[in-house]
Amino acid sequence: MKEYKYMKTERKGNVGIVTFNRPEALNALNEQVETEVTDALMEFDADDSIGCMILAGGEKAFCAGADLKWIASQDFESAYRTDLAAYMDKVAELRKPVIAAVRGYAFGGGTEISLMCDVIIADTTAKFGLTEVTLGVIPGGGGPARLAAAVGKAKAMYYVLTGKPFSAEEAERIGMITKVVEDGKLMDEALKVATTIANNPRLAVLAGKESVNQQAETPLISALKVARRLFHGLFSTSDQKEGMTAFAEKRKPNYQKY
Repeated sequence: MKEYKYMKTERKGNVGIVTFNRPEALNALNEQVETEVTDALMEFDADDSIGCMILAGGEKAFCAGADLKWIASQDFESAYRTDLAAYMDKVAELRKPVIAAVRGYAFGGGTEISLMCDVIIADTTAKFGLTEVTLGVIPGGGGPARLAAAVGKAKAMYYVLTGKPFSAEEAERIGMITKVVEDGKLMDEALKVATTIANNPRLAVLAGKESVNQQAETPLISALKVARRLFHGLFSTSDQKEGMTAFAEKRKPNYQKY
């Protein structure tokens, strides 16, 4: 494995573990973090000795979403030209299973990357949320489409339009995550499940993941593209500038009245 600035990688038998390592920013996403987490998982995906991967975070946060110092400066032209937030789509395209082990905050992009994984295990400290609407944008990493596919239109609409966070228990109740475990038992449980998967016949595991995703992901392709373009376009609005500036300045935003 190559060296990463913001990721730790390790092996436990035939399980590859990728851990966010930007604690000073609650593992917030910027361009380098997005690239590194995707590349680290892709490395394990290409490694024949690995049968399953775990994506984990830190004590306080799995991933607290996008780093506003990076994303608030975007405009429509730069977002569209660089296809902002598209690189992490590769996480959902990995052939081997990925388990998201979620502790602490998993807001915005943190919820989205967990939804790209195949199994989500969270402990009782976990907090999810697609909070982007409060900043004048929408989730750009496929969150609305994947959440709707997981929990249905009514629940997804509520969380996308209110931006309200929700607990691990609520996430399990609505069917977004696989299971909740007690604080302190997260990685043990994630490794147990990952090892079980990795020890199963490799081709059957790959085929099983592909067959589930054929139903779960394929209908989302057009929705993901539409949502991505809407996400890009919102960086041309005054509400986006005001929302992210107010968040950085720790004040209530003054949105345009239409």
